[in-house]
Amino acid sequence: MENVRLAALRGYGILDTPPEPEFDAIVREAAQSFDAPIALISLVDENRQWFKAKIGIEAEETPRSISFCTHAVHEGRTLVVSDATEDDRFKNNPLVTGSPLIRFYAGAPLRTESGLHIGTLCVIDTHSRPDFPREDQRKLEDMADRVIAVLEARKARSVAGGASRELAQP
Repeated sequence: MENVRLAALRGYGILDTPPEPEFDAIVREAAQSFDAPIALISLVDENRQWFKAKIGIEAEETPRSISFCTHAVHEGRTLVVSDATEDDRFKNNPLVTGSPLIRFYAGAPLRTESGLHIGTLCVIDTHSRPDFPREDQRKLEDMADRVIAVLEARKARSVAGGASRELAQP
């Protein structure tokens, strides 16, 4: 199943591409909506999580082995960690014990049209948050759906562009 998920991710042709305004706008909106100093569109491949869009963090990627997003992808549901220092899965994570000092994480999986999870839209804080209401989770999930819509539109334009080039050739 992991091979199918990775093939779907690669099918978008998005990894290691430059920033794009549509994705940057969604990340800015997420950071503002949830008053979060860090927000990311994170795509999880074999060895890393790569940030397609980001605010509040300098890194371009982190190893998959320390990725919070990997947990959300594999659980297939929105992951909320109120205080990473109190969560056995994350309390010794270098992203918690060192920069950026993650305390709060909420990540909604990016679910393809075929139901595969390729990454997350997440918001992160350096302070714990004891409550992230279900309505906020739904709002984050709706924003994640918008990320997929942009990916699908981008993919469709790419396919249509390829088809028109093929038709134009003698």
